[in-house]
Amino acid sequence: MNDALYPKPTRSLAEKRKALAPDAEAAFRTFSETVFRDGALSAKTKQLVAIAVAHVTQCPYCIQGHTKEARRRGASAEEIMEAIWVAAEMRAGAAYAHSALALTALGEGGEND
Repeated sequence: MNDALYPKPTRSLAEKRKALAPDAEAAFRTFSETVFRDGALSAKTKQLVAIAVAHVTQCPYCIQGHTKEARRRGASAEEIMEAIWVAAEMRAGAAYAHSALALTALGEGGEND
């Protein structure tokens, strides 16, 4: 990760974040632990979902953290890459689908189709 653009996560940054908003920090940790527990979806599947979402939101911290956790939960490199490809398709598909907005705007401007 480019340290100039994205600071390396450190204990000191984590402690500062916690000190500045301890209640929110505790609530977030509890929420995260609850969300990523085994449930209707396995913890491994939830980590694969998180990897896909992290690629769509383009969060380098999330990509690294959830990839490592997915591996700890037994995800293979192939499963992780497949989740990333699903994210890529969904992002591209959304751009394609939203072209309807531009096409509609073109029609509203009085131009011929």
